[in-house]
Amino acid sequence: MLKQHRELIMSIRRTIENNDEAGIRPSKTYQSFVAAAGGHHELNFIEKDVRNYITREVRNVSEQEDAKEFGKYFLRMKEKNPNFFFELELEEDQSIKLAVWADARSRAAFEYFGDVISFDTTYNTNRYNLVCGSFVGVNHHCQSTLLGCSLMKNEEIESFKWLFQCWLHCMGGNAPKGFLTDQCASMKRALEACMPTTVHRWCIWHIMKKIPSKLNGYKGHADIEQQMSHVVWNSHNKDSFDRNWNDFLVNFGLADNKWLSGMRSTQRSESMHSFFNKYITRNSLLIQFVKQYDNCLGSREQAERESDAADFHTVIPCATKSSIEAQFQDAYTHAKFREVQAQFRGKANCITRLKNFALGYSVYEVGEQVSSSIFDKFAITYDSVAAEVKCQCLLFKSRGILCRHALSVLSFEQVSQVSPRYILERWSKKVKRQHTHIKSSHDEPLMEPRSKRFDQLVFRSQNICEFASESEELIAILHRAYDNVMAEMEALKAKRKGTSSLSHKDANLESVNELQSPPRIRTRGRPKNRLGSKLEKQIANATKKKKTKVLSEINLFDAASAAHSNCSQYQGQVINYQLRVQAAGDNSLGV
Repeated sequence: MLKQHRELIMSIRRTIENNDEAGIRPSKTYQSFVAAAGGHHELNFIEKDVRNYITREVRNVSEQEDAKEFGKYFLRMKEKNPNFFFELELEEDQSIKLAVWADARSRAAFEYFGDVISFDTTYNTNRYNLVCGSFVGVNHHCQSTLLGCSLMKNEEIESFKWLFQCWLHCMGGNAPKGFLTDQCASMKRALEACMPTTVHRWCIWHIMKKIPSKLNGYKGHADIEQQMSHVVWNSHNKDSFDRNWNDFLVNFGLADNKWLSGMRSTQRSESMHSFFNKYITRNSLLIQFVKQYDNCLGSREQAERESDAADFHTVIPCATKSSIEAQFQDAYTHAKFREVQAQFRGKANCITRLKNFALGYSVYEVGEQVSSSIFDKFAITYDSVAAEVKCQCLLFKSRGILCRHALSVLSFEQVSQVSPRYILERWSKKVKRQHTHIKSSHDEPLMEPRSKRFDQLVFRSQNICEFASESEELIAILHRAYDNVMAEMEALKAKRKGTSSLSHKDANLESVNELQSPPRIRTRGRPKNRLGSKLEKQIANATKKKKTKVLSEINLFDAASAAHSNCSQYQGQVINYQLRVQAAGDNSLGV
């Protein structure tokens, strides 16, 4: 427990640095050391030492240097890949007001997944209270993919205008078809100005996820939630929604509920950045924020790569004998094909009736049983000449897949293959997308040369240790080799102990980085101006001896003179010594 006995060795320090880079909390890092060592008593340091090392060594960036490191990060990313984009808006005092950036992979992915964008804001991600905004798309696996990030000092209309204009410029000036946001008036005004042709909608998911917390106090809240979801998702036009919504409020006595009656008021959307919420706090620095954003990009990239591999190597079996289902199985990614399968299973609840037919154009009514006593009716049209089917529920327009009602009609018409217009390239697993060949941005840690060498040695030694662990004989061989190598290294280190040289012939950046300042010497009093050579010291000593000899001779002369004066006084000559009184302002002393 004594401080002088506590120590963090190199392997411990590197683990702490790597874990902090990955967003692992110090407490978790320390617990991993405890588990690996076999208990607290086996460690020669405590959790406080881990936290102090992170604070003093790993995150040793002041607020004054934080903005500089933030800017240097962007320059390093731009140097690694010229397609990295960033833009900063500064205040008069050069402090950061607005920032937006996107890496090369995100810019390339926008070509495939930039049709509909969700812009989400979150708070408490840094110590400067800058609002974080993220541009999120949906990839072919129905996964969220990051297409840009921003930091804003305020949420005024002009700030959003600047942000959206910069982001559009970053994406080649191509505005998305749809844009989903939370209920923010400033954002709405800015979007109307910057993307006039884009359809702007409030995100229903953010609204619906508030239901449990808002209605939990009501009796029968589960029935309320179920009916509300039914009204929201199964109202297929504005009139039916208004009618069903009013009936819902009256039936459950919710007409006076402020939240339900104020659904159009400004509500801050909950952030989808759960990743940031785990590792970023209100005290985080900007440089910490961008590093965690890098980690988020990397995790999204890895999820997409794993899903791509699963699509390539595995096949999801069909749920029915339908050749149309097999058609989607061959074309769509696993995630999207599962959605299609859900519609094929839903066909079992549908009853199809032909209402009208003329010249290859048919009108159907499909009744769907949604509960034991409730049937919903949908109008579907089918054009056999154009091989086109349309349903009142508009599922194909909203989610890009044929609904169970349309599939029921196609089955009734004995259609074996759907038109290619219903197999969207957007969800295809066969498209070679360019962004998959680009790595997401990741800042290399600025390590000391010794840390780099240590990591390289650990990486190579892992294979040796794994091989040797197979038997005691192999371990014995490795131990003997370790002992021999250790003895050789200690001998070399002892041989080199002392002074060494660095010549212009063999100097490199690594050797220069290892140069250390001389030890600081604390002296008492005023130090001498310069240190003389050996010859100068000899001359000084000789001069000092000469001066001493002359002074001795002068003292002898003074003594003889004094004796002569005394003798003269006895001979009757009187010498009068007059002491002159010193006048004011007179600095001299006279006798």
